[in-house]
Amino acid sequence: MRAIWNGSISFGLVNVPVKLYGATEDHDISFRQVHDKDGGRIHYERRCEACGEKVEFKHIQKAYDDGDDTVVVTDKDFDSLPEAEKDEIEVVQFVPSDQVDPIMLSQSYFVRPADKSPKSYLLLRKTLEETDRTAIVKFALRQKTRLGALHVRDDVLVLQAMLWADEVRAADFKETKSKAKVSDKELELSSALVEQYSSDFTPEEFEDDYQKELRELVEHKLEEGETIDAKDSDTSASDADTDSEADDDDDAEVVDLMEALQNSLKKKGGKKSSSSSESKKDDDGEDSDDGNDSGSSSKKSSKKSSSSKSSSKSSSKSKSKSKSGSKSSSKSKSKKKSA
Repeated sequence: MRAIWNGSISFGLVNVPVKLYGATEDHDISFRQVHDKDGGRIHYERRCEACGEKVEFKHIQKAYDDGDDTVVVTDKDFDSLPEAEKDEIEVVQFVPSDQVDPIMLSQSYFVRPADKSPKSYLLLRKTLEETDRTAIVKFALRQKTRLGALHVRDDVLVLQAMLWADEVRAADFKETKSKAKVSDKELELSSALVEQYSSDFTPEEFEDDYQKELRELVEHKLEEGETIDAKDSDTSASDADTDSEADDDDDAEVVDLMEALQNSLKKKGGKKSSSSSESKKDDDGEDSDDGNDSGSSSKKSSKKSSSSKSSSKSSSKSKSKSKSGSKSSSKSKSKKKSA
């Protein structure tokens, strides 16, 4: 990993030299825009709408428009702001960790000690662990002054950038203020459902199914060297969506909350019972193999005996028919002679 920032953490008179590293990365597949006709890459030009000329990036400035007037802010103007050039992470508060609202957290950074003797780093880390506190800090990164939360994760200090208070919207939804009453039975069933789904959080068990399927699609195209026509699949998907919307409109009913909770509990309980029954089947499988073999052999022998009986019956019937036919023919011959 490459450090994206160098500076120090300061709390009181203690100074901790550190480096910041990006703690997360995007696993999404990146695509390029191409022309559908010949596969050529699409490029965008920076063109001035006043003179029509193509403008190089070094000649581009930033401007603010308040609706009536426009002012240009140059790179020198940005550099003149002292707060944007600070190389210090200033601790302003130590707060209980449960007071940090997760909605305010954004990008995460690993904080690595930059000194060969990281005693001050270890001191800060140990202090946060012992007091169960989070350090609220202010720092500047990429021409922005930011608020941050500094805490410990796996023996490493982690800095999480935070939104400012005025950047979090107020949620004012009239539906949340409804006076609908929740019965004790509904609350009991809901709590039971929570208990059935309760477990320790293991993020490794979850994966991005869409990106997995997309990667398999791309790899298949690379291996086969052919283009997949998605027109049919798109049409079927749109038809399916239309049908589902029509069904939703026809079957629009108020869902009974009690019934939904009960069905959820049954479904969750059924999964557990099915898994236990499968394990029992595995244990009893070897004992039932011999019985199955003997049963199948007895069935085969009974089938053979029944088939032999039916064949003997049919042959006896044919013999009797031939005898009766011979008798009738002898009688007719004797009648002719007497005549």
